[in-house]
Amino acid sequence: MSATSGKQATWQAHIITLFPDMFPGPLNTSLSGRALENGAWTCQAHDLRAFGEGRHRAVDDTPAGGGAGMVLRADIASASLTNTRNKAGDLPVLLPSPRGVPFTQEMAADLALGKGAIFMCNRFEGVDERFIDAHNLREVSMGDYILSGGEMAAFAMLDVIIRLLPGVMGSSASHDEESFTDDLLEYPQYTRPTSWQGRDIPTILTSGNHGDIAAWRRMRAQEITAARRSDLWARFVARNPSAAPKKPDDKKSG
Repeated sequence: MSATSGKQATWQAHIITLFPDMFPGPLNTSLSGRALENGAWTCQAHDLRAFGEGRHRAVDDTPAGGGAGMVLRADIASASLTNTRNKAGDLPVLLPSPRGVPFTQEMAADLALGKGAIFMCNRFEGVDERFIDAHNLREVSMGDYILSGGEMAAFAMLDVIIRLLPGVMGSSASHDEESFTDDLLEYPQYTRPTSWQGRDIPTILTSGNHGDIAAWRRMRAQEITAARRSDLWARFVARNPSAAPKKPDDKKSG
């Protein structure tokens, strides 16, 4: 879809998979589902097996040098990606992989600013390295664990990206205060009732003093980040040495 003057074009999601019927799946509900219905993004799944060979439309073969599992063939994967690019245009191609760079909020924000992305979903032990090199694929990881296929990772990445598209979340403030913004995890949240099972909402949050509330939230975000994510904490301190509070292990947490 072409963008009209002053309006961002519809963000395109193209997924190459052995299971095209999986999509849009859960992305057709809630926030992403409304965004899909409203035209903020489109979802098109492409059947990898359509480019397979033989009676069973095989797309894989045994690994060179031996070893467990099967490997997605370079020629078949390339034919599928080329066909998708002919329809989608020159979009970035992401290959979900446990050896990839971590998928981050910053990466999602960059992708949301573009026209869309192609997700190459693998279901085998690996992908022929020649295909990855030839097409300059961007290998991305959702974490230090193994999924049964790239589709689940694609769902997660798409959910992160879609909510960052203009107008999907409604208020940009919702993005600004979330975890990973400014390398900090989000501060604790509370709502009614004011007292529950002997636990009260911190009085500062009901004080009406917005400056004090903002400072408290910032402090708690820093404490939580320092305690739970040393990697994010190190980046935050490197950029904000004067703002760094004492680490939680230097004092008793209340």
